[in-house]
Amino acid sequence: MRLQVLVATLISRMASHDRLAQDEFARENAVLPLVSLLSFEVPLDEPNPSASIHSLVQGMTNLRHPNTTVISASGSGSSRGRTSRENYHNHNRRERENEAPDVKHALKVACAESLWKLSSNCLPISRKITETKGLLCLAKLIERETGELQHNCLMAVMEIAAAAEADADLRRSAFKTNSLAGKFVVEQLLRVAQHGSSSDLVIAAIKAIGSLARAFSASETRVLQPLVLQLGHWNQDVATEAAIALGKFACPENYNCVHHSKVIIEFAGVPPLMRLLRSGDKTQLPGLVLLCYLALHAAGSEALESAMALGSLESVVRTAIAQHPSIRDLLPKAIYNLELYNVGAHIHRDQYPV
Repeated sequence: MRLQVLVATLISRMASHDRLAQDEFARENAVLPLVSLLSFEVPLDEPNPSASIHSLVQGMTNLRHPNTTVISASGSGSSRGRTSRENYHNHNRRERENEAPDVKHALKVACAESLWKLSSNCLPISRKITETKGLLCLAKLIERETGELQHNCLMAVMEIAAAAEADADLRRSAFKTNSLAGKFVVEQLLRVAQHGSSSDLVIAAIKAIGSLARAFSASETRVLQPLVLQLGHWNQDVATEAAIALGKFACPENYNCVHHSKVIIEFAGVPPLMRLLRSGDKTQLPGLVLLCYLALHAAGSEALESAMALGSLESVVRTAIAQHPSIRDLLPKAIYNLELYNVGAHIHRDQYPV
């Protein structure tokens, strides 16, 4: 196990230094043994025990171990082969169980870091991790661990979520919120996003939730509340990431953007968003983008009118477009939408005074 710690650490370093190493490790199926080692003594819900991670890895080991008897068509050879394999794996498991706790922990830390570095900007690795139930294992460790192990597992989930943002098939297969595994992963992300022990953990969880914005239906409003709460976080980096994540829920590319925008407003997201806009240049672009989306999809909101969103956008339109050409089209559309609603509202009030 001490040797495996060194090997896992080496894999992590190679993957972080060279993209070609990621591809090579993907071809050599490095994910399977890493996930197997990471999931040792981690209870995973397996609807089909024969398809467990350990069974798959044991099958690979059987083919390679020199003392394993080749299974033949005759009953005797098959029986001896099974006995040899069972004895080997029982001995191997006893050795692992008797290992010192700090060595077991160090191995999990190294394996989690390897999965994090391997999955970074690498769709094939991310897909392999989810296919081996590695995502569920990572979520279990996020729930029960702290410190470096929890951090590495969360970073790996963040990278897998980023891959899922760009790949609809991975998003549907790995993060289905109607499945037990998908639901559990999301629950852990929401818990850390709201109650994480450090800003780094909170930011990673927020990024992962934002990456999965298109995986949530209109009825799953619970995922928005922690993000809205973090808009008012004292740490500007956390608040900025919350604005970026909410922007992915409210952007026109999201099928449920109108509903999500209204829910953000219902969760009292406008006041902290306006404060965020006034807090500095670093937070201005994500805040402006989110405010523009809310103006496009919920211009009639009393919260936007009370916060004088129209005036705020008009006051920064020239400087914002000059600094951020990416919102050259978005910002004028948002202002026009708010102006249009305000004119209509004034006409309505003139015709039907209270």
